[in-house]
Amino acid sequence: MQLDPKVLTTIKNLPLLAKTVIDGFMNGYNKSTVKGPGLEFSQYRSYQPGDDLRWLDWRMFARSDRYYIRESEVETSISVRFLIDASASMNHTDGGIKKIDYARWLAASLAYLVTQQGDASGLYIFREGDLFTLASKNDPQHLQRIFYQLDNISPSGTFTKPVNYKELFAGAGRKEMLVFITDMYQHNDEIFKLLDSLSALKHEVIVFHLMGKNEIDFDFGGYSALEDLETGETVEIDTIQAKKTYAERLIVHLQNIKSQLLNKRIYYRMLDTSQPLDIALRDFLVQRKKGI
Repeated sequence: MQLDPKVLTTIKNLPLLAKTVIDGFMNGYNKSTVKGPGLEFSQYRSYQPGDDLRWLDWRMFARSDRYYIRESEVETSISVRFLIDASASMNHTDGGIKKIDYARWLAASLAYLVTQQGDASGLYIFREGDLFTLASKNDPQHLQRIFYQLDNISPSGTFTKPVNYKELFAGAGRKEMLVFITDMYQHNDEIFKLLDSLSALKHEVIVFHLMGKNEIDFDFGGYSALEDLETGETVEIDTIQAKKTYAERLIVHLQNIKSQLLNKRIYYRMLDTSQPLDIALRDFLVQRKKGI
């Protein structure tokens, strides 16, 4: 089940939206590739002292008179921290969909999925010069706090490396995944510098780069001037002459971003905000499995 972002705009309740997205996605996804606590298991192994008794298979015991553990492909729980770019450029709109809305839908859906899988989730919102933090936990009440904070994000200002960014390094000593949702709009490589710091954590890092289809196609409905949402500067454009040059430069720009992040061993995916969330959800599950 694919949900068009325009359909998601009609669902005003974020918890309901997240559940709807994930239930629809998982109905069409091969769950055997996402094995873990609460999902399917891949094989049995003999019980060893210290194993979690919750995973004992009593039916196997009844048949064989031996203790077996249902061994999943993803046995260990991890912390998944969602990093949200809340600079003013995330207010960019295409087809009635703001980047920040797409970001909140994606983060809410993934946080719901993470909780369902038995993993902990946390939320970090980058505002100008500041970082809102909600440390990782795994419980339904905490998920509701994440939903509340996502619902109340109001982008403003420019993206700057927050003075308290070192809170991102305050992990619990367990395996972690960092999911950064951003439009990669920066003035002096601020985002690259932040990712340089994050890559030193040695955890799995995923960057979802949001772009409106009008940005990708350079289609701004005949407008002859565009305004920078972060600086307020206005740029005059000749859409006919500029379109070809823009397309060529965009390819180079995206290749440069991808190359820089891959060199840091950071997974990168550009997402068109007019498309369903399926690609990002699938990428997340694949990286979740590989990262462990």
